Amino acid sequence: MTLLDTVKALPVQHAHLSDGGTVRYREAGLACGSAAAPVIVLLHGIGSGSASWVRQLIAAQNKPVRLLAWDAPGYADSSPVATAQPQAADYAQRIGLWLDALHVNDVHVVGHSLGCIMAASWARLQPQRVRQLTLLAPAQGYGSATAEVRNQKQGDRLQAFASLGPQKMAQQRAPLLLSPHAHADEIALATHMMSQLQLAGYTQATHLLSNAIIANDLAQLRCPITVACGDHDTITPPHNSQALAHSIGATYISLPNAGHLCALQAAAQVNQHLGLSTP
Repeated sequence: MTLLDTVKALPVQHAHLSDGGTVRYREAGLACGSAAAPVIVLLHGIGSGSASWVRQLIAAQNKPVRLLAWDAPGYADSSPVATAQPQAADYAQRIGLWLDALHVNDVHVVGHSLGCIMAASWARLQPQRVRQLTLLAPAQGYGSATAEVRNQKQGDRLQAFASLGPQKMAQQRAPLLLSPHAHADEIALATHMMSQLQLAGYTQATHLLSNAIIANDLAQLRCPITVACGDHDTITPPHNSQALAHSIGATYISLPNAGHLCALQAAAQVNQHLGLSTP
């Protein structure tokens, strides 16, 4: 069975939030539905979705944990955030409402790429609910750049979406999220996820990336933080992740032979860090 076949076989659920919104998510672990179990929350990046955590979801199936992987606002059929040009706090609020609906507290929150910005903001706003933070290939945001740079970065993404459409954009860009060591089914899954992007949610996510400064949120956190990055990552290069980890005194983990989608390509190391490895 290919990774894409595996993802399609994984059930999805929907949480209905107190603000009227909806979050689609995937859940795994022997402790599914238990508020007392250790909880790991997984937040994906700008070009993917909950399927990017397939190897974590599979690993958790026989573990006494509760693994929760959302589709971010505006992705799949999760409701978009209300603001047209959102800040990190807008997504953080949605994380809190989602976990409220699931009666979840005291979590290990794991972000990938843009999801790291969301995770850091939520950890700052609700630190009492976060016992640990892991940042995989963290996007750091362009909020400290000039308006010209920010507009260009955002414009390039949206122009590619407009001119190519999600299918062709995925065919061109998704393989770049992986290292040269990627297997064909990893490339197929990355391409499928990017092809499912929707303009409204993707546009909001580009505003988040443009507005954010992850370092500002991280500087206020007191929970244990780990930063990890694939050593073949050309999207958020390792030296940037290493510098971020050093600046906040976080542990840094190098993930050999992995590209940007490091939870997919370096699943063994990531799963070990998350406590999902089989003894």
